[in-house]
Amino acid sequence: MATPLVTPLFSPLALSSSRNRHSCPKTLFQSKDGKTCDSSATQKLNQTRLRKTDGQRRRFLQMGSREMSFGRKLSTQAMDGAGTENTSTTISRKVFAATHLLVSLGIILAADQFLKQAFVAASIKFPSALFGMFCIFSLLMILDSVVPAAATGMMNFFEPAFLFIQRWLPLFYVPSLVVLPLSLRDIPAASGVKICYIVAGGWLASLCVAGFTAIAVRKMVKTEMTEAEPMSKPSPFSTLELWSWSGIFVVSFVGALFYPTSLGTSARTCLPFLLSSTVLGYIVGSGLPSSIKKVFHPIICCALSSVLAALAFGYASGSGLDPVLGDYLTKVASDPGAGDILMGFLGSVILSFAFSMFKQRKLVKRHAAEIFTSVIVSTLFSLYSTALVGRLVGLEPSLTVSILPRCITVALALSIVSLFEGTNSSLTAAVVVVTGLIGANFVQVVLDKLRLRDPIARGIATASSAHGLGTAALSAKEPEALPFCAMFLNPTRTLNRTTYRVAGSLDRSRANRGLINELILLYNNISAM
Repeated sequence: MATPLVTPLFSPLALSSSRNRHSCPKTLFQSKDGKTCDSSATQKLNQTRLRKTDGQRRRFLQMGSREMSFGRKLSTQAMDGAGTENTSTTISRKVFAATHLLVSLGIILAADQFLKQAFVAASIKFPSALFGMFCIFSLLMILDSVVPAAATGMMNFFEPAFLFIQRWLPLFYVPSLVVLPLSLRDIPAASGVKICYIVAGGWLASLCVAGFTAIAVRKMVKTEMTEAEPMSKPSPFSTLELWSWSGIFVVSFVGALFYPTSLGTSARTCLPFLLSSTVLGYIVGSGLPSSIKKVFHPIICCALSSVLAALAFGYASGSGLDPVLGDYLTKVASDPGAGDILMGFLGSVILSFAFSMFKQRKLVKRHAAEIFTSVIVSTLFSLYSTALVGRLVGLEPSLTVSILPRCITVALALSIVSLFEGTNSSLTAAVVVVTGLIGANFVQVVLDKLRLRDPIARGIATASSAHGLGTAALSAKEPEALPFCAMFLNPTRTLNRTTYRVAGSLDRSRANRGLINELILLYNNISAM
């Protein structure tokens, strides 16, 4: 053990100012081996050790901080990579969804066009879309019984197209309402009033007959109501869609005004702004409050915006309203207008009904008695009551025949009227649209007043009196009634037997058109009363 030795206070070492200015009195230590060291040396040694320890600590902390910063960089890069991956995934999903919609909708449109051309080539008067709908429905039923997974896959594949058609369904009935001023020009005012009376009164009568027939049959068969399969609802319109169509309207309107034949014909040149005005009217009308839409249906807003756009263009160009409305609906396949494009979807609408019926096949099968009985009774009532009332009020025979299919959707009504001579197809389309418009505005209120709460009765009554427009209005709030509407929108067996006889309509021969002659004979007998 070292023995401390005290140095004299007044020694030369102690009095040295240079060495003792910042030092303490020195204490000498003697170790066991005889070596002597003072306290200052010991302090220096300790300070050196502390410096080494501090340096090691600093290096350790620096390494730790570097590792932490490196970890932070890695986590930041991982987050950036995840964000980039999420963005790319979102974009790829949107692209896939758009491609899926285009492919599925394109197949339906192509099938509709193929059937139309095949039926025209074969001189078949039976509506091609109705035949296609039954083919799709039959195919789904066969697949469901043999390979259920294939039927489910087919339904999932065409679901985007079905939702697209359901979303824009009322828009496809607008063209006939837009050109209504041209359709009614050659009709006397007195005849127009009579037609309005038949349309309004016939709508209410058909609604009551179909609804109460369904209720009466249900009480007879005592079938309990089961819940319908949930139906997917289309997405609402976005602000981006509104501004996009607004931009298209402004650009195309100005372009057509300064370059009237830039796309070859006036109809093609006017097509973009007339189509965008129709779409804009529907988007704006759909966004109105429910209280306003009860009296100002989106269809009215849609037709009004189209007419106002045509009026503005006719005034600015000096051509007038009639030529622009003529360009809106040309009925020429080689030179289509905006209305022709929209009405081109009517066949696809009928084809899409197959998917809604298949989705509710169990419910339809369970209530087949109510459905088909109501279809038969209401169709017979609608056709023959229109002919009878037309005779009683003194309406011209040609006009009466033109409005016979007033409660049938436009695509089928035009096919039916084409079987008769001297009819006004424009009047037929206009009457059908006006009937649907009445139903779209008042069907829910009247059904509630009549205390028809059952979805079957509400669906059948709506479709029997207001066809597609009423169906669109009802299904927007009551999607469970849509399959029953679809069943009636396809006049199926009743309309085929009553109007053409399916077998007889496949040939133009006199022997195979017996029921048409019977219907004309019945009308002539009524007129002779």
